[in-house]
Amino acid sequence: MASKDTDVRVRRLLEAAYRRYAIPSFAESDPLQVPRSFTARHDAEVIGFLTATIAWGQRRTIIANAWQLVRLMDGAPGAFVDEASARDLDRLSGFVHRTFNGGDLQQFVRSLRHLRRTYGGIEEAFLDDGSVGDMGTAIARFKRRFFEPRHMARTRKHVADPSRGSNAKRINMYLRWMVRTSAEGVDLGLWTRIRPSDLMVPLDVHTGRMARELGLLTRAQDDWKSVVELTENLRQLDPVDPVKYDLALFGLGVNRALSAR
Repeated sequence: MASKDTDVRVRRLLEAAYRRYAIPSFAESDPLQVPRSFTARHDAEVIGFLTATIAWGQRRTIIANAWQLVRLMDGAPGAFVDEASARDLDRLSGFVHRTFNGGDLQQFVRSLRHLRRTYGGIEEAFLDDGSVGDMGTAIARFKRRFFEPRHMARTRKHVADPSRGSNAKRINMYLRWMVRTSAEGVDLGLWTRIRPSDLMVPLDVHTGRMARELGLLTRAQDDWKSVVELTENLRQLDPVDPVKYDLALFGLGVNRALSAR
């Protein structure tokens, strides 16, 4: 950002947008509604991870398929991951969301079980000696641990790797859900070992467009380098909780797109 005056202007705009969009009704039309429906941490983090994994395409379809996942897991995603038999896993074989199929889903359940048994849980699988450190490195670490069990090569594409340039939008979104405060009734605030200040922006077309208009992002590609650039600029506005502005940028971007129709 070019100047202190620009910083002040952008901060005021984003703070106003954050207050406008970071409200409970946000989840009514967002895939976040699915993990928000569970009160137990293990249920919410499991179905949240699976929902974030399929969060590309039309929102209506994403939400419908996420609720289908809940039904396939007998309404108890955490217990299903922990206890599902081979016969239970067979019931997942017909699931399809775009290129994510039943075989991928079965592997995800086995990998989530592995993380819980080997590392203590999903959050812990991001950590190294109790610390998250650099988030790009932490996500790559998580992916490596997630695929320690025997798996199909095709399933690896469904977990992003920033070390290969991916913007890791869906996994950053999942981390935002799990880590940021639940005070506004949007994110869940279930995890405590990863801090909001550790998070990176879930970069999508809406956040990227608005960030470039506001001078928060200069890089043209929506890759990991852009995620780093945008997040660092948002940390100048709020070093403690920079990714709260994802909600503001997303809301502004969606409304801009709707008004342009």
